[in-house]
Amino acid sequence: MNETDKQRGMEIEDRFAHFLEQQNQSWPLSASNYRGLAKVEEKSFSIGGWTLKVQFNPERIRSSAAKVDAGSIAARKCFLCRENRPPEQLELETGGEFLILVNPYPIFRHHFTITSLRHTDQRILANLATLLSLAREMEGYTLFYNGPECGASAPDHLHFQAGEKGFMPVDTAFERLKWEDGALLMESATTKIWAFDTYLRKMISLETSDAESGVCFMKRILETLGSMQPEKAEPMINLLCSWSAGKWILHLFPRKLHRPSYYFAEGEAQLLISPASVDLGGVFITPRREDFEKITSADILDIFDQIGLEEDKMEHLKQAIRNDGAKK
Repeated sequence: MNETDKQRGMEIEDRFAHFLEQQNQSWPLSASNYRGLAKVEEKSFSIGGWTLKVQFNPERIRSSAAKVDAGSIAARKCFLCRENRPPEQLELETGGEFLILVNPYPIFRHHFTITSLRHTDQRILANLATLLSLAREMEGYTLFYNGPECGASAPDHLHFQAGEKGFMPVDTAFERLKWEDGALLMESATTKIWAFDTYLRKMISLETSDAESGVCFMKRILETLGSMQPEKAEPMINLLCSWSAGKWILHLFPRKLHRPSYYFAEGEAQLLISPASVDLGGVFITPRREDFEKITSADILDIFDQIGLEEDKMEHLKQAIRNDGAKK
């Protein structure tokens, strides 16, 4: 990284840190919950040489237990629409069709919600280029997208989230992953796509120095996934995106299930965990202490297996990416 890049990174970090500070000075709820992060408890598992973390964060109960069925969504006001947000909640303009808000129920030390100005459904296909553009403008952060049936607590309002890069284990594991375990499915002059067999959950990773090329390849991946889930408004996915050293890195987690059986179990068998991007990035969020204390590495692996795309469909997806690359 040259001095210009370092200076730009510092300016970006300062801008968002200042915004967060402003928000916490004017909104007691936000200030209290960010102070509360100092009391959040965490434990780690090492499985197959890879790290997974579990965070006890009681304020995240609103997200984990959110009712996202059509009836519940229709019965409540959209909390991302400007007219329904608390008057204390500040906005940071992006110069486009999105606003940046401080997330008042944080997982990260700096946790932002990036919300569309329009009340429109949570959909990624037409918004991939926007995601890449935002990631570049928020260098030093990992942006993430939760599909409407994959952890989004506002599936009726298009939004992304962002937190400091390096918080999720996948951020730091990727370089090791792609050299030790990566199956390189496709390579062009600007773009590479990998799949991984020993990273505990199903993941496709794309690295590109060209936004147009990256968007094009990702769209075709999503279209292939969509053909496997024709009953869905969009394929079930979580997506992470970051920008560094002239490249975008995207991690795609294809899914078949919104919530695992543990979520609906009763009594001691229940784990109130509704996996989304951060969980798949390697930090499981438990809003109840009993879940934090009793969850095991075997439970986590079973949750990954329950929600991840079926094995035969994953193989089909990987072959489709190889075939797509062979045409280039």
